[in-house]
Order: sequence, then structure tokens, then C-alpha cells
Amino acid sequence: MNSPIARLKSAVPNMPPAAKRLATVILDRPEAVVEMSIADLAKTAQVSEGSVIGLCQQLGAKGFPELKIAIARELGSSRDLLHEDIVRADNSVSVIAKIAASHRTAIDDTVKVLDPKVVDKAVAVLKNARRIELYGVGTAAPIAEDAAYRFLRLGLDARAMTDSHSQAVSAAFTGPHVATVTISHSGRTRETLAATRVAREAGARTICITNFGKPPLLKYCEIALFTAAVETRYRMEAMASRVAQLVVIDTLYARLALERWEPSLAAIERSYAILSEKRLKSGSEDR
Repeated sequence: MNSPIARLKSAVPNMPPAAKRLATVILDRPEAVVEMSIADLAKTAQVSEGSVIGLCQQLGAKGFPELKIAIARELGSSRDLLHEDIVRADNSVSVIAKIAASHRTAIDDTVKVLDPKVVDKAVAVLKNARRIELYGVGTAAPIAEDAAYRFLRLGLDARAMTDSHSQAVSAAFTGPHVATVTISHSGRTRETLAATRVAREAGARTICITNFGKPPLLKYCEIALFTAAVETRYRMEAMASRVAQLVVIDTLYARLALERWEPSLAAIERSYAILSEKRLKSGSEDR
């Protein structure tokens, strides 16, 4: 198993009480946990030993010893286990540094939880789909629109649905020939949950990009691509999550281009030629 600390940081907000207490102990005192027995950890977190074993399995470990080894390995390679929030006294220098650190952490942690085998499965589905629909509302809407535009430039029939009514109607007219990609940091947004459910019931191949954990969205998706962005009080679902989602979108875009090399290259060259007509030549001036 890889990166249990990164996975827990993302999953802890949506955990049930016992699992959340356990995860909090691990995140607050990872060095100490490495030295604990399963009984010690259960007592410290005020949970049963069965809860410890359950969390280990949820993270992909066969047992507590394997989890401790993974934590020790991650501690050895981690630069910083703290996620700083912006406070009222911060000046521009502090804000720039904290935002940059947050984005770097989101990218690094997302790389740790993004499974290459699952990426390959998603690419295979998207490659063979006659049409790709991307669902996103709120801060996920521009991510969906960006992804649709980029896929379109590869010559794929892709469209972004960012209105809840359009999502629902469009999802109803999908089917096995359509792939849907739902983008939701929380995985709990009612509109995109409903659209994804309708698409799944219509027989569409359903993919989601969501933060690591067990959100309700997973119930309707056959393929889940996880991010690991920890949002803070002043930046809830606004910055780090979008950076993490773009990492996944860029990965899918690059892999699709490689899988469809010749048609993708032709489509990119064609779109570049068309878009070049919309740009001023170097040295020219507006008149």
C-alpha cells in the first residue's frame, strides 16, 4: 500500500466518528503510531481493535503491521505533514507562500493516490466512447468545461454539462456508447449525483474525479479517479481541489493523445491552424 497519510488527510472529513478518531490520532502523531501496538492505538483513539483492522483494510493494508511500515515509509519521504491555513494577520508574502505550498501538497498527494491502472481503465473507456459528457457544478463547472474543450481538440466528441437541468436530460439520453465524467471534490453534490445516477441507469460508462474517501458518488461510478486535496476554512473547494482535478484531467488528456496518436496529432494540428487565425501575428497592432 502507498501513502496512507495522504489518503487519510483527504478521507477524514467524511469518516464516521470512530474511524475519524482513529484517523485523527494517526495524523496528529504518526511517529508515535509507528511504535504502537494495535491495542495501544485502539486505546488511544477509544475504538475497538476491529476498527483499527477495518481502517487498515480500507487503506489497502493487510493488517496493522503493514500500515505502520507504510506510515514510516511516507514519513521518511514527506517534507511537511502540516497544512497551513490563511489567518487574518497574513500579508501578501505569507499568502503567496501558503497558497503555493497548498498547491504543491495537493499535486504531490494526488500523485500518490492516483492509481495508474485505474487511469488506464478510464482512458480505455473514453477512447472507445462515441460521446463524452462531463458533469460539474459550482467550482467544478470550469474544470468540466476545460476538460471538454481539451478532449474536443483531440478530435473527441466531448461536451460539458454544467446546468443541473441539462445534466439530467442529457444523462437520460446516454447509453453504452456514452462515457460520462463527473467532477466533484466532495462527491456529495446533489445535482451531479442525480445526473450520474441517471446516466448509470441509462447504461452509460460512468467515471468520476473526486477526493479520496467513500463519497456517495462512488455508488454510481464504475471507475473512480481520486484526488487528495485538503481544503481549509478560507479556501473551501476553491483552489487546491481544482489544481488536483486538473492534474487528473491533464493526465487523461495526455494518455488519450498517446493512445490515439495519429488521429490526435491530426486533430491538434487542425485545431491549431484554425485558432491561429484568431491571433494577431507577432508585431501587428490592433486597429
